[in-house]
Amino acid sequence: MALKIGIVGTGWFAGKHADILAAAEDVEIVGIVGSSKKKGDVFGIRYGDAPGYESVTDMADDQELDAVYICVPPMAHGEIERELIERGIPFLVEKPLGTDAEVPQDILGFMRLKAPELITSVGYHFRYQDNAERLREALHPGRIGMATGMWMGDMPQAEWWRRQEKSGGQFIEQTTHIVDMLRYLAGEVEEVSATYASRFPEEEWERTNVHDIGTVTLKMKSGAVASISNTCVLPPGVGKIGLSFYAREGLWEWTPGHLKETRLHAENVYAEESDPYVRQTEAFLHALRTFDRSRILSDYADACKTQEVTFAALQSALSGRRIKL
Repeated sequence: MALKIGIVGTGWFAGKHADILAAAEDVEIVGIVGSSKKKGDVFGIRYGDAPGYESVTDMADDQELDAVYICVPPMAHGEIERELIERGIPFLVEKPLGTDAEVPQDILGFMRLKAPELITSVGYHFRYQDNAERLREALHPGRIGMATGMWMGDMPQAEWWRRQEKSGGQFIEQTTHIVDMLRYLAGEVEEVSATYASRFPEEEWERTNVHDIGTVTLKMKSGAVASISNTCVLPPGVGKIGLSFYAREGLWEWTPGHLKETRLHAENVYAEESDPYVRQTEAFLHALRTFDRSRILSDYADACKTQEVTFAALQSALSGRRIKL
């Protein structure tokens, strides 16, 4: 029997996930929630004329849902997740989980009360790369001396992204991927200190109030120290994303496209050939069919820890204080 999947959102991520679901065996996209029913209907034309809905409540009332993909901007989280939890409907939600740490923690508490066994997955897709697995095999948190990361790019064109109250800012909305990879590969963070600034916030885009540069220092529970910087001042098409680990055994430099490993008298470069989005969905669908969650690499509870770190960085930047987690 085909799994019946609903999608909340009609943007790029919704299309990415919908394309993968449409290509999967024994999966049917049965509904699309848009900002309007018409928008959902138009989006659903590509996927067997899946009907549009104005709310997740309407879709859940009308369809027998096995799961829902949540692909909405950071400020839109909260009621969607609570409605699905109340009904016991599993979900895969795109990062970040919100604009702060309070909403995700409230959702997590509600889930533990209402549906503690609910299957969830969060869109930290880099965890599903071949090179992430190579790093997991090569690195031991206790042997890492330090790590440096970056997410350097241009200002996204979405109006909501440029508003702090809607996106949470670059470190919460984009650089969360680097923080999550750091946690996944080097262990948990215990202290955060951040400096943010606004250099050219309205030079090109009006009504921009997010910081456009920032650097965060993170003290790991292992004793290692990490620093992660980000900016959105670059021109379109110019940028750099990566995370490097400095250990007793050597240097590992990861980017979304490759991994470079440098050891004494040896150097290897591994091109990334996997599609982590596909693997992420395969793991989620497998869990829905079998209740085996072992292939899900980031569930909601784990992703809340990444959200806590990124929000602590904002608190530190605003207050000038170190934040202990």
